[in-house]
Amino acid sequence: MRIAQYLIAVGITVLLASPTFAQDYFFKNKAPFNPDIPSPEQFLGYPIGEQHTRHDMIVAYLTKLAELSDRASIEIYGHTHEKRKLVMLTVSTPEHLKNLEAIKQQHLEFVDPNKTPSNYDALPIFVQLGYNVHGNEPSSSEAALLTAYTLVASSSPEVMNYLNNAIIFIDPTINPDGRDRHTQWANQFKANQLVSDGSDAEHNEAWPRGRTNHYWFDLNRDWLLAVHPESQGKLDWYHQWYPNVVTDFHEMGTNSNYFFEPMKPIGSLDPIMPKENYEDLNDLFAPYYSDALDNIGSFYYTKESFDGTYPGYGSSYPDLQGALALLFEQASSRGHLQDTDFGTISFAFTIRNQYTSSIATIKAAVENKGTLRKYQQDFFKTAVSKKAPTGFAAYEFGDAYDKNRNKAFVDFLLKHKIKVYKNNEKYVVPLKQPQHRMVQTMFETYSKYSDSVFYDASAWSVANFYNLKYRGLKSANLGTELTTESNNFEVLPVVRSDYAYILDWDDYYAPAALYYMQSKGIKVSSAFKPFKIKTKIGERNFNFGSIMIPVSKQKLSSDKVFEIVKAAQEKYNVPMFSTETGFSLSGIDLGSNNFRSVKKPKTAMLIGDGVSSYEAGEVWHLLDTRIHMPLTKIQMRSFGNASLEKYNTLVMVSGSYNQLDSLQRKKITDWTSKGNTLITIARASKWAIEKKLVKEELTKKPKEKDSTKAKSVDRLPYVEASEHIGRERLGGAIFEVDLDITHPLGFGYRSSKVPVYKNNNVFISPSKNEYSTVAKYTEDPHIDGYISPDNLNIYLKPSASIIVSPLGRGRVILFADNPNFRGAWYGTNRLFLNALFLGNQIAVPRAR
Repeated sequence: MRIAQYLIAVGITVLLASPTFAQDYFFKNKAPFNPDIPSPEQFLGYPIGEQHTRHDMIVAYLTKLAELSDRASIEIYGHTHEKRKLVMLTVSTPEHLKNLEAIKQQHLEFVDPNKTPSNYDALPIFVQLGYNVHGNEPSSSEAALLTAYTLVASSSPEVMNYLNNAIIFIDPTINPDGRDRHTQWANQFKANQLVSDGSDAEHNEAWPRGRTNHYWFDLNRDWLLAVHPESQGKLDWYHQWYPNVVTDFHEMGTNSNYFFEPMKPIGSLDPIMPKENYEDLNDLFAPYYSDALDNIGSFYYTKESFDGTYPGYGSSYPDLQGALALLFEQASSRGHLQDTDFGTISFAFTIRNQYTSSIATIKAAVENKGTLRKYQQDFFKTAVSKKAPTGFAAYEFGDAYDKNRNKAFVDFLLKHKIKVYKNNEKYVVPLKQPQHRMVQTMFETYSKYSDSVFYDASAWSVANFYNLKYRGLKSANLGTELTTESNNFEVLPVVRSDYAYILDWDDYYAPAALYYMQSKGIKVSSAFKPFKIKTKIGERNFNFGSIMIPVSKQKLSSDKVFEIVKAAQEKYNVPMFSTETGFSLSGIDLGSNNFRSVKKPKTAMLIGDGVSSYEAGEVWHLLDTRIHMPLTKIQMRSFGNASLEKYNTLVMVSGSYNQLDSLQRKKITDWTSKGNTLITIARASKWAIEKKLVKEELTKKPKEKDSTKAKSVDRLPYVEASEHIGRERLGGAIFEVDLDITHPLGFGYRSSKVPVYKNNNVFISPSKNEYSTVAKYTEDPHIDGYISPDNLNIYLKPSASIIVSPLGRGRVILFADNPNFRGAWYGTNRLFLNALFLGNQIAVPRAR
């Protein structure tokens, strides 16, 4: 299959030096071109494929096209964390662009269930071409330049037909920060004599590599979760336009070919999606891609891999908006030219396949625009007419103690245009609304699946991410509809005190407010037992973990203390109270030894080769953007020379850590033993146990009593190996744990039953110390997502989720699960933050 690739690739690197060849290679049958419109090569000064194009030059070229042509306009729809522009180029006929707002309003009538337009073929179809969500899969952004040039400059009958019948939106780089990270790498290691050896530095990026955004998040998982500005800007744009077709271009292993949909016939099914999406529309488009790729001699495959089950991909989220979302995967050159099993693959070759598929997508959309628009209309009409299989009319939720967590979830729902209502202290989300299927996505849970091997997560009931108790309602009084503006709330302003202030630890942003005060020099204590006290606004109960600020024990004046306390409350909108007495009405007094000093966290985290950049990024993002706390990121390669003495907390996320030798491991244990806190997450916890940093054990399968049966091995078909192995992988599911809410790690929780997210096969046995197991999976732990029977019954059910293991005067806090998953787990962030802020006050009692 790769012989065709090889023959093309061998000549490309020489022939692309010729502008004429570059034109012919990419733009077959697209002439004539307007000579007043510069090609990408003329604008950039090099042929496409000769080197990797920086994002600013991509934006500059598309901006130039919009300046020179009345076929194009450009808008900035957002900015990345690193302040790069996120742009959308809109291309169509000059007449369509002049009347774009009117066309848009007519198009939006098809997504309004209350409207009944029937002119399905009359309007141009809306096609959104999305490129380069993974920064080190760079071919598609280069293809975006070629596609834009073709649509703006070509006068061929084919292209003119597309412009007359479509509005094409080109999003050239969904992840500019990651792209530029990879672009810099690939270009700086490129030689004049291209090195195709896969061992060359050009083809092997340094950690964290360019796949992810600034905080090392995978943006192709963020369409649903909307944690990052790239996704938030995209969603805001998307829900203004509701395109009919959306593309999602990627790259895969160098020894692959090319993939386009259909995906796996069983595994790609989201249970709430209309079957027509998978069975009719995918099959409708596939022949267009096969014809186009056959025409240029490229090889491809379909139906064997990938799934669209998780609704947060670029190839699945638009499906939930009545569109046809399409995945493309191109074998990667990971540089400019790389060896494969069948010759070499060039960057230019990868670009041409992506460009070819882009044009084929427009062709398919134009020739089936009536079908696509009728499908989208039916999608939204059935959203309000169909009944949920659960029989519920609405979902109700709300946490009485944490208004900021309530607000975060409501704001999240509103980003997806889900209607939310406030009824007294509860929030109500009706199912009868245009975003009916998105409501199902957020609240429904599943235990039965048509497949057992998933490309990614199998659980996404986001209400559980926020640890919000919710229930389905057969009928509901909705109350007042909320908007982003009306979802704000006010806390009672704190009143000045000369005695003490108390911060309620239940609130999501309480740790951020605490760190703010600590950074200003405020000394605080945490309540290790509850109490009730008279405050300046009346009597109030305070839970485990409540933070007390004693005014007289500060080195600052009373006025300055009040100024800082007030600023913390205003910045984070947290409940803060003042009192003029230390005498409690019940429970501990403010002078009790059960109020323990909380040190300001001085935190470091190991990063680099062997460490999960995803999990490291999640910790960094949480502390940097929500807690506003600095985090020292220590490279593994420099750990041997780094001093740990300036820190009181060290974080180790999932990773192999094989490069840490015995001396470096001793360095960690010696430092921890001095009274410091080591926090390990998932595979790092497994590493700590295996390397005997702690006296804990992994959960093991019970030994077979029948010795004959124990030695026997069943023979299985070789062809089914990947399926058998894959079904035992825990790709992502939600389970219930029983949390000790009297333990410092459980402070701020009101219920001992907490959902956690597990996407690993790390199973830890409960500690032999009765006080060390902080959270254990419940007897019936499954909430949502796929897990094999063996993993559930043999490994998970008897295991612990969190253990605190003593080490000298310090402690190791072992998380079996990831409390910070994808920046979206508001409900378990507190477990991690408690470890960070209160870890140094945890003394593990001796077991009997």
